[in-house]
Amino acid sequence: MQKTFDISYARKILQKHGFTFSKSLGQNFLINPTVCPRMAEMCGTSENCGVIEIGPGAGILTAALAQRYYKVVAIELDRRLMAVLNETLCDYNNIKIINGDALKVDFCKLINDEFENNKVVVCANLPYYITSPVIMRLLEEKLPVQAITVMVQKDAAKRICAKPGTRESGAISYSVNYHAKPSFLFNVSAGSFLPPPKVDSAVIKLDILSEPPVTVKDESLFFRLIHAAFAQRRKTLPNSINSGFGIAKDRIIYLLSLAEIKPTARAEELTMDDFASLSNILSENEDNILYR
Repeated sequence: MQKTFDISYARKILQKHGFTFSKSLGQNFLINPTVCPRMAEMCGTSENCGVIEIGPGAGILTAALAQRYYKVVAIELDRRLMAVLNETLCDYNNIKIINGDALKVDFCKLINDEFENNKVVVCANLPYYITSPVIMRLLEEKLPVQAITVMVQKDAAKRICAKPGTRESGAISYSVNYHAKPSFLFNVSAGSFLPPPKVDSAVIKLDILSEPPVTVKDESLFFRLIHAAFAQRRKTLPNSINSGFGIAKDRIIYLLSLAEIKPTARAEELTMDDFASLSNILSENEDNILYR
């Protein structure tokens, strides 16, 4: 069973099937034999967990997951890798490979069909170009998963795990913290991948919250407000909200005063409570505000 952790074996199988890496798919396969077991160990809560893996690559992380948990369902977009994975993972009877797009897969159906009533976690080495879309889809659909553990670009990891209200925070920091408790687990060097990317990566874990940390009357408005505020993050809130909503600046200043927020504040200075308060005030006053 250990042969999948042999990098030379994985290279041999890739070469056997004439596989070439696709830049458009952001393919950088995780091959570090120490990182994969560590990531697998930290992603689940017990051996009875079911795991959804996104982007198995050559299957090295997949094998590490299969050795620890009762079932792994791996979603791979690249059809060329089906034959590779069938060979590298042939010793495991608790792995199912699905050829599909993680941005289109019906995760609710997948979980119901494959895991019954067992606990489920997500583990993935995400291509950089789909990091935010995949994470936000997994969170926003409110899936019955306990945690999401992902390998992402190091700078993205810092932004995702940043505490709201700090200079490092961005729109995704607030969105993630609304749905989960993020943790920065460990760094991973570029040399841990085949081929090596130009930047280092990091593993983060998002433990899903049973309830959001703030109460908002309109989630859609709440997130729209956050994205508008950060779309022009160097501008003060009256300017960024004006650009995003088309509300007159004097009206915005008045609404900010109701939320006890300074009109000179910028998006990164607001806490989750601040955005929730302002969002709820906007919701209460929407009949008197003209949106663009």
